[in-house]
Amino acid sequence: QLQLAESGGGLVQPGGSLRLSCTASESISIMLAMDWFRQAPGKERELVAYITRGGDTNYADSMKGRFTISRDNAKNTVYLQMNSLKFDDTAVYYCRLRRYEGAVVRDYWGQGTQVTVSS
Repeated sequence: QLQLAESGGGLVQPGGSLRLSCTASESISIMLAMDWFRQAPGKERELVAYITRGGDTNYADSMKGRFTISRDNAKNTVYLQMNSLKFDDTAVYYCRLRRYEGAVVRDYWGQGTQVTVSS
């Protein structure tokens, strides 16, 4: 079964940067899309950004201009570069891979990585 492993989270001051990585145990070249979600304490999980097989990207409004999603197919890895971090960006960040398995669309999730923005 495909597995995803996130890394790169940590403690950062407001205005700082982090780069998250999500590495898949199998090729990501045939994915439909890979996404980053986040979940803050007491809040619902929300979509941060996604990248499609064709390379199209999209971001939640509050992340536009600050976050960048990218991928390296050779490394089976998707990245989330986060700049100008704010207190409100504190959350557990999860990656998700979506792909067809036969006629069925299936989602795979990573275990999450904690991002804490604090002074």
